[in-house]
Amino acid sequence: MIRKIQSIRKAEAVLEGAGVHLHRAFGYYQQPNFDPFLMLDDLRNDDPERYLAGFPWHPHRGIETITYMLEGSAAHGDSLGNDGIIHKGEVQWMTAGSGIIHQEMPKPDASGRMYGFQVWTNLPAKEKMCIPRYRDIRAKDMPIVTSPEGSIVKIICGEYLGIRGPVEDIAVQPQYWDVHIPANVQQRFIVQKGFTCFIYAYEGSATIQEQQIGNRDLVLFEDGDEIEVSSGSMGFRMLFFSGKTLGEPVSWRGPIVMNTREEIQLAFNELEQGTFIKVKPSR
Repeated sequence: MIRKIQSIRKAEAVLEGAGVHLHRAFGYYQQPNFDPFLMLDDLRNDDPERYLAGFPWHPHRGIETITYMLEGSAAHGDSLGNDGIIHKGEVQWMTAGSGIIHQEMPKPDASGRMYGFQVWTNLPAKEKMCIPRYRDIRAKDMPIVTSPEGSIVKIICGEYLGIRGPVEDIAVQPQYWDVHIPANVQQRFIVQKGFTCFIYAYEGSATIQEQQIGNRDLVLFEDGDEIEVSSGSMGFRMLFFSGKTLGEPVSWRGPIVMNTREEIQLAFNELEQGTFIKVKPSR
């Protein structure tokens, strides 16, 4: 059964971090409809002055953050002792778990561009205080699969046509793909029934159930077995997401997402007292 469109919304311009201009596809107020996903930010920018201030040191608990770079790079560091740079086509997958403090500082390419996306995914209650972990995923480690219709699917996480991505052991069983559908192609994608599913358009145009979809459009689907996307004359590029709904209460304040107000208050008390970090740096 083809999934019907539940909603379409345009990403909104917001200011985050130390002065980063970005577009938010969805976040705090829309979160219940996107369970287990919490937020999706579109970081594409052509002016270094509008993003170089970056995201200096800040805490997280109870979530995972996944940053995917299209152009430019991002330097990162965290309280576990990890540091490095993710470049074009690479991913930083951070499981905050019981608590982590990190920074992300974007850098332009030779043309001044910094294009990327960051999605926040919730952790189930039983895993919110798990041991934090960090994964750098290089472009060469993410499979690229071509569909019979000619669409190109880069698998960041999950599985497409029997080929699995490099990230495993994620509680909400997410599918996260970067998809290029060539011009004038009708493409279907199978989705596990009962899972939340949405796409985010970032280049070209498409038609979905007679609705015209273009840059920075977010399409959330109802339940079903698959979605169908028909690309326009210039082709279509999108991010595809699906994940197992948690159906748990969400208490969210800033960079910390737990299940109760008491857990949120405890986290901020620990930040003030210097007891927030539960795992010592490995180096």
